[in-house]
Amino acid sequence: MAARPKGYGLTAETNAKIAAKYDLELEREAVEWMEAVVGEPVQRDGPGMDNLQAALKDGVYICKLANKLQPGAIKKINAQKMAFKQMENINNFLEFITSYGVHKGDQFQTVDLYEGNNMVQVVTTLHGVGRAAQRNRFTGAILGPKESAENRRSFTDEQLKAGQNTPSLQMGTNQGASQAGMTSYGARRFINDTH
Repeated sequence: MAARPKGYGLTAETNAKIAAKYDLELEREAVEWMEAVVGEPVQRDGPGMDNLQAALKDGVYICKLANKLQPGAIKKINAQKMAFKQMENINNFLEFITSYGVHKGDQFQTVDLYEGNNMVQVVTTLHGVGRAAQRNRFTGAILGPKESAENRRSFTDEQLKAGQNTPSLQMGTNQGASQAGMTSYGARRFINDTH
């Protein structure tokens, strides 16, 4: 593991911002979903980003998740405790979710999980995997809302012509607006004391 400063300067500010974004409710939803899909509990000491990171750090559990979502997706899960084998598990999971349809912007990087640098992004990725599972018609437990699907519409020429006669209110309207009662620019305004 790389030796990085923990409590000074920009590193501390960045870590504080990331920690402030961590949502225990989203973590709970993601963990419950993973446990329902995999069929075994996530071995952790309780809620919180440090406990979740410790439980998923070796990559074994998330590889099991991938194999439940798509059987045979990850051929070999490394159970060894060597760092590069654990990071290989995490990388195999990331390759799987890319092919599964999880958007790159929703994915964490290997060090985000292995070193606990950005557990917010790890939870975001798990929610992205849950949405992708729904899109790929996974029949087990669901996580999060269903992503929208394309909804093409077709209009007849008559409907399109009727739409052209309707004024667009997207930019607002000036009907009924006037400057009555306003003073002109540069003119003095007199305030009457009515007391």
